[in-house]
Amino acid sequence: MEDILERFVPNVSFEKIPIKNLVSNQEYQRAISMTHVKRAASRFDLNQINPVKVSRRDGINYVFNGQHTIEIVALVSGSRDTPVWCMVYENLEYSTEADIFANQMRDVKPLSTFEIFHANVEAGSDKQIIIKDLVNGYRLEITKQPKPGGICAIRALEEMFDKYGYQVLDHVLRLAIATWEGEPQSLSGSVLKGIALLIKTYGEDVNDEVFKERLGSYSIKEICRLAKDLRHGSIGYAEALLIYYYKRTRKEPDFTPLYGIRKRKRKKSIKGDVVKREDSIAQDKDVVYDEGGGSEYVLVISAMRGYNKLNATNHKRRDQLL
Repeated sequence: MEDILERFVPNVSFEKIPIKNLVSNQEYQRAISMTHVKRAASRFDLNQINPVKVSRRDGINYVFNGQHTIEIVALVSGSRDTPVWCMVYENLEYSTEADIFANQMRDVKPLSTFEIFHANVEAGSDKQIIIKDLVNGYRLEITKQPKPGGICAIRALEEMFDKYGYQVLDHVLRLAIATWEGEPQSLSGSVLKGIALLIKTYGEDVNDEVFKERLGSYSIKEICRLAKDLRHGSIGYAEALLIYYYKRTRKEPDFTPLYGIRKRKRKKSIKGDVVKREDSIAQDKDVVYDEGGGSEYVLVISAMRGYNKLNATNHKRRDQLL
């Protein structure tokens, strides 16, 4: 019986081998990425180092899984005399090595964002615990899938926390929840990041009470449809939110701050094509711009077209809709 069970145990040995005695230049391997090596070295954790898989052929130790690992250890330790634990296979054929390398991740189930977040909470990670407590403070929970009372946009929460800090993240959640009363789509990553971008860009020019009153009167689905028509990513959602913020008012939204540029009166297209000046789009007047603007201005033009498409399909109705 024991002999039968041994068939399911790889015939390997574990040895500490100095990095200088390992070879990792087989044709089937990918090129070493020094960018990856330096990034991993900057956050080196000894407990995350896996054994290096080695095939010993003709007295030479060929690495067929772990070439980046040995470069990271060599960089951190400052020496190629540093030993690493190796899982050594004896006398594998070259083609077998290549097959193992090619298929090593085939049946590995990657961790989901939710699973990583939950594990970090259990590990006592400050960032994940702060985010979890903040979400729970609004009587919501971190979930795997969208559902009432849950937020599954974990990556977006972490990105906003890293980029803008706790106060902005708290502000974003408070505004989204108060405006759409916890509607699951309003707590999607795109919407939340769009709100964050709007807050950071316009500051006090976007009033919380006005935001809740004006945008709360529209379906979040309607706003999301416009955002997808305008542009991919949080910038499209920020544009859509700004458009609805000023809808049925006599003030037109200024999109230029979203692209980090000051409003210009004139801009010439790169190829000299005729484009529309921002303050003339509503009247559908073609103008040629002067030199000196950046390509971001074209995006402002596009946003203004989206605004006018929503608010004025013809000039007679424009004042009524704005």
